[in-house]
Amino acid sequence: MAELRKQESIDDTKKIVHTYPLLRHTDMSEEMKTETMELIVTACEKHQTNNESAARVIKETMDKRYGATWHCVVGEAFGFEVSYEVKNLLYMFFAGNLAIAVWKCC
Repeated sequence: MAELRKQESIDDTKKIVHTYPLLRHTDMSEEMKTETMELIVTACEKHQTNNESAARVIKETMDKRYGATWHCVVGEAFGFEVSYEVKNLLYMFFAGNLAIAVWKCC
């Protein structure tokens, strides 16, 4: 039984590889990228147990800062293919396996 608990503990530690924001792809300007990443980290930390709320906060804030028609997906294990305005896409990971995609639609 102790062996099983030890294995479960090892498996749990393998799930989160990193706790810092890991940028996978963006074509945003440096200033916009920095502001967006800070917004994402803040929203995801505030709404750790509710990805829908985090996505809503990110989307509404991006709409106010940079104009309407922003979209946001927050979750684990998803793929996406979107059409977006050039210089308005960011895809990153946070807290290990939480992926966030933010883009502005044309």
